Amino acid sequence: MEFQLLGPVEARVGTQRVPLSGSKVHTVLAVLLLARGRVVGDTRLSSLLWGWEPPATMNAQIYTYISRLRKLLGEDVDLVRRQPGYQLLAEGARVDTVEFERLERIGRRALEERRYAEAGETLRSALGLWQGPALANVTPYLAEAELPQLEETRATALEHRIEADLALARHHELVPELTGLVVEFPVRERLRAQLMVALYRCGRQADALRVYHDGREVLADELGVDPGADLTTAYQSVLRGELSPLPEPASVPTSAPYGSADTPVTLPPYVADFTGRESEFADLCARLAPAVEGDRTVFRPRRLLINGMAGVGKTALAVRVAHAVADSFPDGQLFAELRDADGKSKHPGKVLVQLLRALGETSPHVSAPQDGKAQDLDELIRLYRTRTAGKRVLIVLDNAASELQLDALLPASAEAAVLVTSRGQLAAVPGSHTTALAPMDEGEALAMLATIAGVSRIAVEPDAAREITAACAGLPLALRIAATRLASRPHWPASRLAQRLADPAARMGELHSGDLDVRSSLLTSLRRLPAGEAELLGRLAVLGRDEFPAKAAGAVLRMSEAVAEEFLEGMVDVALLEMAGIDTAGLPRYRFHELVRLAAAQLPGHCGDRSLARAG
Repeated sequence: MEFQLLGPVEARVGTQRVPLSGSKVHTVLAVLLLARGRVVGDTRLSSLLWGWEPPATMNAQIYTYISRLRKLLGEDVDLVRRQPGYQLLAEGARVDTVEFERLERIGRRALEERRYAEAGETLRSALGLWQGPALANVTPYLAEAELPQLEETRATALEHRIEADLALARHHELVPELTGLVVEFPVRERLRAQLMVALYRCGRQADALRVYHDGREVLADELGVDPGADLTTAYQSVLRGELSPLPEPASVPTSAPYGSADTPVTLPPYVADFTGRESEFADLCARLAPAVEGDRTVFRPRRLLINGMAGVGKTALAVRVAHAVADSFPDGQLFAELRDADGKSKHPGKVLVQLLRALGETSPHVSAPQDGKAQDLDELIRLYRTRTAGKRVLIVLDNAASELQLDALLPASAEAAVLVTSRGQLAAVPGSHTTALAPMDEGEALAMLATIAGVSRIAVEPDAAREITAACAGLPLALRIAATRLASRPHWPASRLAQRLADPAARMGELHSGDLDVRSSLLTSLRRLPAGEAELLGRLAVLGRDEFPAKAAGAVLRMSEAVAEEFLEGMVDVALLEMAGIDTAGLPRYRFHELVRLAAAQLPGHCGDRSLARAG
């Protein structure tokens, strides 16, 4: 049984809504739920139902409402008469106000301990329980009595969540939200101070000061008071230029001791020049950490997915996270590649044998299933889950092909955690959380270029550096190749590489260094498509760099808009197209990543190859 108070008052059994009717019945249910198992007297029920003028038959009417609730809620709820009123007991029921308080408390503790990613995510989950104005269908007497406290707890949780987001350098995305919140809560000084911080960090000092002066006028006009400590401190910090440094997160080791010599560790080496992805890194580390409830460490299933297009840096991020949280997994950190060198999906039995060997299984009977025998695979799964049961082990599964492949590789115990990377979406993995990696923005891309090629090298030619990052379209693999080429050619000016990358027809050939090859990486994804779909995508590439709707794609592919949209959504799922937003009619729009577009043009037999090669 589930009860909702943070919105219209509702009761649900599974997915079915209990058919409650009338504000009086909703009010009685809400009052009893808010009492948290305590007895609610007839007098209080009466005042919250009718105010100061209850009817003469109030006791009979209350009894009628209680009887109706008993019938509707069934045996899962114990609704009994306890002098001087009524009591509701529902063991095991979920009440959204109770869950909100629990999550808010956990999030606030994480914020105090500077675990900002965990705090932000937990508080966001708490706020997500609100389905609109709380107690939306009760009497005005109950709303007047209870709504202010509920709204205050929501506003406080919102401020805490924003504080966590500010600490994670999300000031750009916070400015629009905070601007609206300041309009909604004009005298709430902390929100106004947070807007000042976000604006200042976006380089908008004048706007930040204007927010302060507007707030001072509002406080004087409406309350007759001067700004308090939060707003005054923010104002003085803006004037002194003290708001740029971000708060330090709780320390996460960049490398960790991996326990005794018997602890299995098969992770690839730590990437020393890893750059960017700080928000995603902090969030994944927080999600992999075991939860703490009171004095106990509580383990929950942790299945984290990182998806995105080829070359976007999924494996590098996963490896960096795995090294950083190694102390939390003293029983081992394992890594398994789920595809062969030619891009074909590995049989899960082959991967299980690799993992079991790393876990110390020496039985000569452990071998990959022959001729796909189901009983052999079942025995490997059983042994694998036995070996990982109760073990605090982290398993990184790289380049997953499908949910079916993963099913056999997921440990059964909550102590073990799994971090999966995949080019496509894996929506059917139970209990999972997905981090979608997009190409880097210009700031991250320039930082990566400078880290590998040398800060001084990039600083003397900032325009050329921006041209290189633009040609790489924010793809970390392309940026690493470009930076590596510069680093290995110390006499080249950056402008020389920028010129070589400027020609779309030659760009893919330039983005190659040693074993790193953008063309090969992207073509691997394209060649995994069924032949018909690969041809369609190649034809679609003539639409160029701009975003386009399904109707335009249908015209190029000679199919209906509905069929074209289904095809486009499939390409988004395998990270070969990007969602570009929604148009004014509410219809989705799509676009190619520039390097995917150029790679698609190079598939043999695709029409439009030459025009694409010439297109800039």
